[in-house]
Amino acid sequence: MDLAMQQIKENTFLNEKDKLLGFIRSRVSSVEEAEDILQDVFFQFVSGFETIESLDRVTSWLYSVARNKIIDRYRRDALRPQRTDFELVSGREDDVPLTLQDILPDLDNTPESTLLREAIWDEITDALAELPADQREIFIQNEMEEKSFREIADETGVSINTLLSRKRYAILALRKRLQRFYDDVVS
Repeated sequence: MDLAMQQIKENTFLNEKDKLLGFIRSRVSSVEEAEDILQDVFFQFVSGFETIESLDRVTSWLYSVARNKIIDRYRRDALRPQRTDFELVSGREDDVPLTLQDILPDLDNTPESTLLREAIWDEITDALAELPADQREIFIQNEMEEKSFREIADETGVSINTLLSRKRYAILALRKRLQRFYDDVVS
């Protein structure tokens, strides 16, 4: 084996192992399981090093492999979560203000729920990218940056009623997307 390649592998291992272990550990139930998965990830890294397209992408490749290994473990070991109906969770009344909390299922702190929660956030991120810019902006500012509608109205010059309407449409689109996602996951 080429000495330079060996050095790259060793440096990658030394630079990434602690962060990767922390990432895995936060998603599985024990340190031993996290270490097993980490070992599997680095075994796959060493054995498949030549298949990695670019050295710039090694870190993202490692995290992808880790995520896949975690998912494989859960598929093998875990029971599926109970079905959730996002429309029932959030209620169907049109005049009730909607928030992100209204459309997220109430999950416990099991590793399965943690993984599902992460998948839901990935789905939300994708769904947000598809929203019209004005709906996405109000959603992010109000839900994630925790700005009040008054603050946003003062900053943007847009009326509070318009902002409320935009956020409502964003939440309705997210709810619909999450319902499809959850139906796919549970099916």
